Formats: sequence, C-alpha cells, structure tokens
Amino acid sequence: MKKFIKNELQNWKSIEVVWIIIASGIILSLSIYWKENIIGIMSSISGILCVILTGKGKLSSYIFGMINTILYSYIAFNAKYYGEFMLNVFYYIPMNIIGFILWSRNINSESKEVIKTKLNKKYKIIIFALSFISVFIYGLILKKLGGSLPFADSASTVFAVTAQILCIKRCTEQWIMWILVNILNISIWYINFSSRGENIAVLIMWSVYLINAIFMFIKWNRESNLQK
Repeated sequence: MKKFIKNELQNWKSIEVVWIIIASGIILSLSIYWKENIIGIMSSISGILCVILTGKGKLSSYIFGMINTILYSYIAFNAKYYGEFMLNVFYYIPMNIIGFILWSRNINSESKEVIKTKLNKKYKIIIFALSFISVFIYGLILKKLGGSLPFADSASTVFAVTAQILCIKRCTEQWIMWILVNILNISIWYINFSSRGENIAVLIMWSVYLINAIFMFIKWNRESNLQK
C-alpha cells in the first residue's frame, strides 16, 4: 500500500497539482452555494479526481472512478436518465476493475504513469462509424422505455462505452470521445437544472470534465508520439 501511494504521488508538475485544487474547489464551493445534497457533491468531487488522475495516467483513477460510478448511478436513476444508470451499473463498475488490472501491467517504470498509445487510421474510421450507428439504435430503445432525452442519452452512453474501452487500451483517441460525451452531458444536465433547479454539482462536474478532456488530449497526443 505504501509503495502504491508513493508511486501515485510521483512525477506531478506544479500546474497539475494546481488544476486538481482549482477543479475540486470550484465543485465544492459552488455546490455548497447552490445547496447541493451530499451525494451530488461526493459524486462530483470523486469524478473530478478520477478524470484528472486518468489524464495523468495514474492507477488510483480507477479507485475514485468506482466511487463516482456508484454515486452517479443513484443520481441518474432518480433523474430518469436510464441510459446513464445502466451504463454505470452494468458497464463502468466491471470496467473499473478490468481497467485497474490492465493498466497495472503497463506502467512506465520511470514516470509511474501508464504507457500511452494511438490507433491507426483504419481502426479510427471503424470505431467512429460503429459508434454513430449504435447511437441511433440505442436511442430508439431508450425512447421505447420512456427515458428523458433518449437520443442525447443514447449518444452520451455509446460514446462513453467506446471511450472507456479506448481508455483501458490506453489509446489517446479516448479523449476525443470523452469531449463528445462531456458536451452531451452538459446539455442533458443543464436541461435538468433549468427545469428542476437540482444537480448543479453534476452540471459543473461535466463542465470541468470537458476542460480536462481537452487538456488531456493534448497531453496524451504529445506523450504517445514521444513513446512511439
């Protein structure tokens, strides 16, 4: 355990530490101001830590990811976003476990970060094409179930499934998918907040996710090119 914690604390730049503090501080302060419930706050903070640690390539991202998954599932179910709920319960929970195991086998011995990779052009085309086809099919299913914003919910779910697979495979292209997921979820939760005045922490969380995904795409693209 001591060795694990030591490795997770290694090789951090000052700006990365500042980013964690700022992102978590924004979530906490605005959530308290808007009187968000404790579950929403805990979900959002654990989610912020998860995506930043994922971008950093640290194994602990999966620990915070599991906490976020459980709490976010509860919130999504209450909001009747069934696609988000099923995604988290039946997909993210087992994938957090699988991801932790696979990443632990591909850690750079010097930086203590996961080794980054990139897809070739052929696989990029196939993955993105299949994703958009799946969005339409799953959207029809969610519409039949009476879910809120079925096609937006479907797109968010399908892109997130794809992004998580790419994340486990340590592919830089995951961040393109996460950017799409974040934009969609910002739209979904903004509508929820506008109509109910609830879940402001979740809305802020996805906004910070978007900023983080853009920065991390740049970081992973640069580092994967160097490793290649």
